[in-house]
Amino acid sequence: MEQQADQVVRAILIASDHTQASLHQQALEYLSNIQQNAGETWGLALNLFVDATPTGERKHPTEARFFALRVLDDFLETRTEPLDEKSFDTLRQTLLAYIQSEYTYGLAESNAPFLRNKFSHTLTLLFLATYLDQWPTFFADLFAHMRPAESTSQTSFNPHVSLLFFHFVIEISEEVADQVIKSARQFTSERHVRDARVRDAVRERDATWINEAVLTIVADYTERLLVLRRAAEATSRETSEVLEVVDWGIRTFGSYAGWVDINLTVTPTTIPLLFTLLSDPSLSVRMAAAGALRRIVSKGLKEPADKLRLIKVLSLGQVLDSLEERTRAEQIARGDDTDEGEESYREALGRLVNVLGLELVKLADDAPADEVRAEGSGLLQQLLPVMLRFMEDEYDDTCSTIFPMLQTVLASYKRSRKLSSEPLDEQKRGFLASLQAVILKKMKWEEGADLDDIDEDDRAAFEALRKELRSLMDSVLSIDQDLVVEAIRTHALRTLQIYASGTVIKWNDAELAIYLIFIFGEINKSSTKGRSAFSQAPQVPKERRKEIDYADFPLTPHGELLMALFETGISAYPNQTVVMQFFETVARYGDFFKVRKQCIVPALEAMVDSRGLHNPKSTVRARVFYLFHRFIKDNQREISLELAGTLLEGIGDLLTIRVELPEVDPNEPNDPLTEATSTPEPQLYLFETVGTLVHVFFRTPEQSAALLLTVVTPLLEELSTNLRAFEEKQDVLPIVKIHHVIMALGNIAKGFPDYPTPVPDDFILPPLHVFRNMAQAILMSLGAMKEFKVVRDATRFAFARVFATTGPEVTDLIPALMDNLLAHFEGSELVDFINFVNLLVHKLQQDLFDVLDVLIGPLNAHITNLMFQPVTGTDDILTHSESKKAYLTLLNNIVSSKLAGIFLSDRNKDKFEPLLQSMLQLAGDGSDTQSQRVAFTFLSKSIGVWGQPPSDATNGEVIPGSQGVPGFERFVYENVVPTAFAVLSLPELNIKDGQVLVVLQEIAGLLQTIGKVRGEEAYKFFVSVFLPAQNWPTETAIEFTTRMRDLDSRQFRKYFAELVRASRSGS
Repeated sequence: MEQQADQVVRAILIASDHTQASLHQQALEYLSNIQQNAGETWGLALNLFVDATPTGERKHPTEARFFALRVLDDFLETRTEPLDEKSFDTLRQTLLAYIQSEYTYGLAESNAPFLRNKFSHTLTLLFLATYLDQWPTFFADLFAHMRPAESTSQTSFNPHVSLLFFHFVIEISEEVADQVIKSARQFTSERHVRDARVRDAVRERDATWINEAVLTIVADYTERLLVLRRAAEATSRETSEVLEVVDWGIRTFGSYAGWVDINLTVTPTTIPLLFTLLSDPSLSVRMAAAGALRRIVSKGLKEPADKLRLIKVLSLGQVLDSLEERTRAEQIARGDDTDEGEESYREALGRLVNVLGLELVKLADDAPADEVRAEGSGLLQQLLPVMLRFMEDEYDDTCSTIFPMLQTVLASYKRSRKLSSEPLDEQKRGFLASLQAVILKKMKWEEGADLDDIDEDDRAAFEALRKELRSLMDSVLSIDQDLVVEAIRTHALRTLQIYASGTVIKWNDAELAIYLIFIFGEINKSSTKGRSAFSQAPQVPKERRKEIDYADFPLTPHGELLMALFETGISAYPNQTVVMQFFETVARYGDFFKVRKQCIVPALEAMVDSRGLHNPKSTVRARVFYLFHRFIKDNQREISLELAGTLLEGIGDLLTIRVELPEVDPNEPNDPLTEATSTPEPQLYLFETVGTLVHVFFRTPEQSAALLLTVVTPLLEELSTNLRAFEEKQDVLPIVKIHHVIMALGNIAKGFPDYPTPVPDDFILPPLHVFRNMAQAILMSLGAMKEFKVVRDATRFAFARVFATTGPEVTDLIPALMDNLLAHFEGSELVDFINFVNLLVHKLQQDLFDVLDVLIGPLNAHITNLMFQPVTGTDDILTHSESKKAYLTLLNNIVSSKLAGIFLSDRNKDKFEPLLQSMLQLAGDGSDTQSQRVAFTFLSKSIGVWGQPPSDATNGEVIPGSQGVPGFERFVYENVVPTAFAVLSLPELNIKDGQVLVVLQEIAGLLQTIGKVRGEEAYKFFVSVFLPAQNWPTETAIEFTTRMRDLDSRQFRKYFAELVRASRSGS
């Protein structure tokens, strides 16, 4: 055995030494084998842990002894059956001897404290495995080691054994009663039952003695602590050792307070002791006492009256009130000198208030006896002011401790409000008013916070707190909306008026005032939308709004608040955070500027000057680019030609494309081009806004074209310059610049409205010649740089926007565009390319026929090959799924856009039947219900186009895309219908799956389409041919066909799903 132990020690040393590479893995495997076979190796592990030298020192290194405890844990962890007698006796005698030598008379592993914690856990696992049937005297045997031997001079309990006992009891509590720990480990019913039996047995046999031992030791060491604190000669080491025992003793008491008899933990002795320790000079002792009281208060009791008596006995409300006042006074006295320990104590007190409050709300709301509810409510009312003071704490962690209680109180108020139409009583309204004031106070940033240099975690923490406070405000709002609305309105207006009077206000007060106006639209639930949210003008039809001068009507409260932003000139406040909140607010409420147009210019002046777009800080500019874009987009109809011209002139210097290449680690596989173009440039919003402003001049086409040229020409020159630069030197910078310029041109086009379909008689065309020049320049750049994916991506984006703006006017460029896009095509671009074609189909309809005629064949071949290839790996599965989905959507859009003729053109007619077969294959594949549904949609639409009986006028000839194809009905009857019904018989069909239900609805729609398109012929086919061949009874076949013909689509889909569900349950 000794030789084997030495071998284990050597393996552990090798495993922890990475320099011994040749033996490292072998050692790990050897040790793993020992752990996996703990049922046979536990004896070796036990000796490895306890073996000692003749002088009494432990023989093996701490790493090996820690490993030995892990093996013992594996042996005991899941054991629910008793140990054999020999093994039990060995473990019991060996470990008791170890406790005696190491803890009673030794130094309690003073050189390796982590071994103490690990051993207490191992001892707990042994206890759980043996206490019920084999070692009922476990605690008595342990107690025997805590009292000093009569032969020693020691007069107190042994501190080492006491601490082992405390850790041991805490471990037991965690194992048998802590729901968090129990839920974290793998659940087994055997262990669950055993732990419950152990818990009951401890309560019955030893809880009294455990509690008595804990309290006796705590009392004994508390007295020693008082003596040491009075004694001048006491050393800090002595004091800290005694403090450690008191601290862990109270923690131990708290650990079992929730699962033993309340009469043991709440006595005339324990409560004064806990309250005394709650004010102890030692922080750890105070924290432990607060935790113990929290466990006592939250202990579940069957009778509400018993819980009320417990709370009254504790009288915690008064104690917490006093402690809150004292700790707050100390906090104020400390000033800027933060004491994190004392703040954590206030947190602990806040958590205690929270638990007490939650219990009182339960009593006030749920107790069956009226007197219990009344007393609970009265105690709760006394606690609410204390709760508010903790909520008002300047430290957010302390503030948030009472949120659960507060949410529960507000939920109780809401329930009461719903049950009664009576006005809110003054007591509750007074509390809500005080709460609202605290919420507003806590919503402010700290005055000393530097938001230009704030840690992102701190920013996120404050924003999370603000969100939580907003949620609480919403709860108050649902109880008393007028109170909240008036509080916000008054607070914001008062702050702005103070600023307007010339009095200096703090930046965080100014920011809060504007933030409150920002959220006012969400808070004021009674407000309507649109102009009515800001003006008290009468409701008029949309077409008559131009006739009304909204300036003649008074503003709503929200309108008054927004007007105050301009009347007080708060946008000039010398703090960027305040100004940014102003921008966020005015950009959010665009409809306000339709009722007070005089505010548009001041808002834009602030946005354009050094406060916004021309701010020296790039982060500010980046955000204002978007806000400026949003403001212009919402108010473009209110912007005059003069103002639009001024704005274009004012932002002209910001339209230069600047590129900053990111630093790329040469050791990383990152592509510098991808790195430089992966993050969207905020400046693109500015180019889109330029397009919107130029469009303001649409009624004067020559001026509109001239302005557009003024903006576009420098960009086109930039393209030419960088193309030449790239030819001279194959560098990254010109490629990135070309990418950015193409994206900018696309966004300028995006600022113009979409080309209408159909075109109204009075429609004024955009400057088509300028857009053609743009498109040609982009196409030329693509031709020179088509091997670069980032350029292809930018080109697709830009052309999508140009086509959306110009409609069919530049479609002659599409063939050259497609050739260049497909010349260097990567698989990762497939989905984007198909979506691009989809967009063109939607925008251009029949004008895209010739292009699609050429494109659809190769695209279909590529996708068909992809769809039926085996896939490996998560990325392949995702790419395969997205490509298939995009392509099926394209096919459906082609048929819906009356472009179906491309499938039967001379170029593609040979591929028509294979296309239909691939759709049938997808429709029959139940493993991909999403593609299956879209495939059935395609087949249904195809029947609507090609399944029509040929008209007499065609003499049986095919007119692609508009008339039926001769013989197509045979394909429907012989292939489509059998495929649809085969799906219903698939063994994996799960009718409870929502995706499957959608497929069934699509099949139902397909069957009805067949009936509507082919008429009586189809109904006869189902009744006389197909359904009888499927062994359907004649009556059922007739009923099914009749319903398919007579019911509307919604009713038939419901009937069809029920029919399939019934057939599946009956089979």
